[in-house]
Amino acid sequence: MNILLSNDDGILANGIRALIEALSPCYNVYVVAPDRERSAAGHSLTLHTPLRVEEVDSKYGAKRCWMTTGTPGDCVKIAVNAILSNDELPDLVISGINHGPNLGGDILYSGTVSCAMEGALLGIPSIAVSLASLHTEYEDFKLTAEFTAKFIEKINNYTIPSKTVLNINVPGLEKEDISGVAITELGKRMFTDTYERRVDPRGKVYYWMAGEIINEPEDAKTDIAAVRNNKISITPITYDLTRKGFMTELENELGDLSQKAWF
Repeated sequence: MNILLSNDDGILANGIRALIEALSPCYNVYVVAPDRERSAAGHSLTLHTPLRVEEVDSKYGAKRCWMTTGTPGDCVKIAVNAILSNDELPDLVISGINHGPNLGGDILYSGTVSCAMEGALLGIPSIAVSLASLHTEYEDFKLTAEFTAKFIEKINNYTIPSKTVLNINVPGLEKEDISGVAITELGKRMFTDTYERRVDPRGKVYYWMAGEIINEPEDAKTDIAAVRNNKISITPITYDLTRKGFMTELENELGDLSQKAWF
């Protein structure tokens, strides 16, 4: 199996290193990742400036590695459409391991999730993996990488549905402290939208985002609740944002939709 790895923390991040080392003994691993951190980039693409790509020395067991000046979404898109040969095209895209959680509605801003979404948009089964901890040392990612390798082995005969990304969040705990795995839905938000108004030494006003954590019921079947209960959360998400159930209702509300009724 060919696996394409990317992330939003950059090609030198410890999270992607841990994934390469965990997966390369069993799979053909190719890496196309940003040359620097691109966290919270969302699903953006580079359109108006040159997108530079440089092949770098392969490390940690990867077959080949490239770094780009682009966004996480750029990395997957250019990997599949321009960089990889036909024999190297991925059977699976994995984005991560992100340092920090990607939970609830906050995934809309996530470069890690958007990287996996680009894989799904291209018709490739895709997974986003995050360590729900702010610790960034290499050792902190090893358990999450180990779980990811085991997870891929378990779903080897399962086809991830089209338009779908599996969003995985692993608590930043020791193995013995993780209480299991939960299949979850997205929670609402991790933090409130709060900004502190401050004044700099020159008397100019600026704002600092300082949201507070939102609590959810412990028995909620969400990714946020699962991680707070020391469980690994796996959430199937989709980029298909159409509210299909509302289409007929809206048509009935608007009535005649012909050109004559509107212009």
